[in-house]
Amino acid sequence: HGDERHGTKGCFIKPTIFTNIDPSMKDVQEEIFGPICIIIKFKDEEDVIKHANDTFYGLAAAVFTQNLNRAINTTHRLEAGTAWINCASSFNFNVPFSGFEQSGISRECGDYALTNYTTVKAVHVNLGHRM
Repeated sequence: HGDERHGTKGCFIKPTIFTNIDPSMKDVQEEIFGPICIIIKFKDEEDVIKHANDTFYGLAAAVFTQNLNRAINTTHRLEAGTAWINCASSFNFNVPFSGFEQSGISRECGDYALTNYTTVKAVHVNLGHRM
């Protein structure tokens, strides 16, 4: 399971796996950045979607399955800015990366990242109609 300190400096823990977790627990509801894996039992695909979307965060999600159609349908229903199928943390810097809800307000990478540094302005000019 892990949950042990790693080294003597900083706040680092060894890779940790949480099992027998209730979906309402803080470990599930908050966005933890670290070597953490939370395993929650589910009944069916609807149950997975319900639990995955029941949070204020939505940075990324990973779906592992042999059924590609099911994976694509599932990722479309997940409220996450990035979704991986049969992999995790795989990045291409030409593809935008961001989260939903409290996990992000802008896009990084790709052409979408440029919108963080631009402002659109519309200017309308009357060239023929007399007032």
